[in-house]
Amino acid sequence: MEERIEEEIPEEESRLLECAGTGERLDVCLSAGLSMTRSRAAKWIEEGRCSVEGSVVTRPAFRTAEGSRICLEVPPPRPARPVAEDLPLHILYEDRYLAVVEKPCGMVVHPAPGHERGTLVNALLYHLEALGGIGGETRPGIVHRLDKDTSGLLLVAKDDETQAFLSRELAERRVEKHYRALTEGIIREGGTVSLPIARSRTDRKKMAVDPEGREAVTLYTVLGAGRNCTYLDVRILTGRTHQIRVHMKALGHPLCGDCIYGPEKVKVSRLMLHALSLTFTHPRGERMTFVCPEPPEFVENLRRCGVENGQTPVPIHTFSTEPDKP
Repeated sequence: MEERIEEEIPEEESRLLECAGTGERLDVCLSAGLSMTRSRAAKWIEEGRCSVEGSVVTRPAFRTAEGSRICLEVPPPRPARPVAEDLPLHILYEDRYLAVVEKPCGMVVHPAPGHERGTLVNALLYHLEALGGIGGETRPGIVHRLDKDTSGLLLVAKDDETQAFLSRELAERRVEKHYRALTEGIIREGGTVSLPIARSRTDRKKMAVDPEGREAVTLYTVLGAGRNCTYLDVRILTGRTHQIRVHMKALGHPLCGDCIYGPEKVKVSRLMLHALSLTFTHPRGERMTFVCPEPPEFVENLRRCGVENGQTPVPIHTFSTEPDKP
């Protein structure tokens, strides 16, 4: 089963261009009216970036009415190739194949429009040797991602073979990922959310539950409760963009501190989502587990919300066999 790694949605505004319908195909109309190639127009139409008279159209062959109002959302330009930056980076484990690192809240994973510097990739290029070119020019070594305001563990590949191996492991759901999340409202018992997710049809900066979207499965267990909030262990079986945030909102319990999907009734200082643990098979064959406790500001928010004993006590690194030295 094909699995896509998590993506961040770029924060920089796209440009909105308009032209009038001519009675021709939509891609032909855009190509002539906005001075672009027909293939580029067709690509952006299929991505859901074009609307005709206020309704999104995803078929390049759509026949426009003469004089109809056509709007096209043009994405920001691609960022330049990232450079190494001496940024603080907590590396939990590193060998010649891969590394496990902790991403702090507020750091973007890879360069994107509006975030060309100060990203995790910039830090990785400085701290890890022989990383350039792995996984693409702007995302070297990145196997999976976290949202900017989510903290926690990330797995990084250091060569093409490891990148391909770990990507297959993710696709075949052999990588186990657990998160800690604080939601608004009281959830009485754990459960499973299995609702497909796609980019929102009304706001391209958001994702949404959509019957035509891609499969998304989230399992959650109640760990405790505070004042009108619930502390959860969350395991995701798929890696959709904003998956936990969208699924918790669909349950009626958005994450605390989520300025995109939640009403933010419970006052906290950050998005209350932390990637706690990773369990995966190393290319050498051993099964490895890493656990990164919730950071201090996360724990302080739990305390202020009345959640007791919320922190994982100590970092845990386990291996089925003794790992090689870097």
